[in-house]
Amino acid sequence: MGVSRTDIEDGVITQSREKTREPSMYKVLIHNDDYTTMEFVVEILKFVFHKSEERAATIMLNVHKKGVGVCGVYTYDIASTKVNSVHLLARERGYPLRCSMEEE
Repeated sequence: MGVSRTDIEDGVITQSREKTREPSMYKVLIHNDDYTTMEFVVEILKFVFHKSEERAATIMLNVHKKGVGVCGVYTYDIASTKVNSVHLLARERGYPLRCSMEEE
């Protein structure tokens, strides 16, 4: 849905619509470390990112093997909230788990 604009030129009323730009999307990434347990990463993926047990395990293995895993793609505000949630939950449990976001 765009913004409507009405112009009057030479006695003729014209109406045009400006396209609404889609918001930028951001990938949320979890980074591997030597202290956070695999079980906790799966728990985070299920709780914060609403992944199934199977999908969470797959992402966790990517984090473990490749050093980083994509948890999802979201608008800026949602991605930022999820990153903050991961950091808060990890600190509460004493883990140094790092989560970041990057523009897609």
